[in-house]
Amino acid sequence: MPVRHTLLLRALILLGLILFGVFLTADAGLLSLALESDRSYISWVILGCYAVLSLQWLYLILEMSRAHADLEETRAMLQGAAPGELHLIDDGLQIGAQAVPSGYFADVISDLIRRGKLEGGSQVLLDALGERLVARHAFGHFAADGLLKLGLLGTIIGFIMMLMPVGELQDFDPNVLQRMLGEMSGGMAVALFTTIAGLVTSTLLALQYEVLGNAAVRYVSEVARTVEVNVIPMLRGST
Repeated sequence: MPVRHTLLLRALILLGLILFGVFLTADAGLLSLALESDRSYISWVILGCYAVLSLQWLYLILEMSRAHADLEETRAMLQGAAPGELHLIDDGLQIGAQAVPSGYFADVISDLIRRGKLEGGSQVLLDALGERLVARHAFGHFAADGLLKLGLLGTIIGFIMMLMPVGELQDFDPNVLQRMLGEMSGGMAVALFTTIAGLVTSTLLALQYEVLGNAAVRYVSEVARTVEVNVIPMLRGST
């Protein structure tokens, strides 16, 4: 794998550690015990949602890794270019005879050229880029909180299932008490396992999106530095 895709490599390492933890849990029999003991099936819903959200996170990581790679490629092209070689064409942006990879950075440069006003214009575009990335990644943080809420919902349902047999108790027959204790233990299992599922998946998803968020912040910072150091001087020199 190329060194320029270090973000994707780190994400795959993190995902590998998570999958290894799942394998150890399943190998110890804890995963099957939790799923079989959850009569509410909320644990299944939580794990299913976490799997789908992790796939979405991996797609966003791949997109951000490509954006970092395209930024490095475009920066190398800018460093070897002369004033006047950066210009817009019908199907995108071009530096000399080389086409600039399409993406966030190309959009910023294109908008900056179209704007024409260099003083203060770059900051507006960079702020817009930051807000664009934040909006694209915001759902992950909401989803992490939602997984935790699902776990707490399972806790409440488990306690309700645990206390329902108590309201039906009419005598102290040992057989009735034994059946009641069995139903109460089942409700307690639902409460505990759904809580654990919600806490673990919420924490892991929040960690994954923290990695993505930090990468987005670094990307915007690198875009700002490249615009100020390479792009704006080239545009000024061509005027």
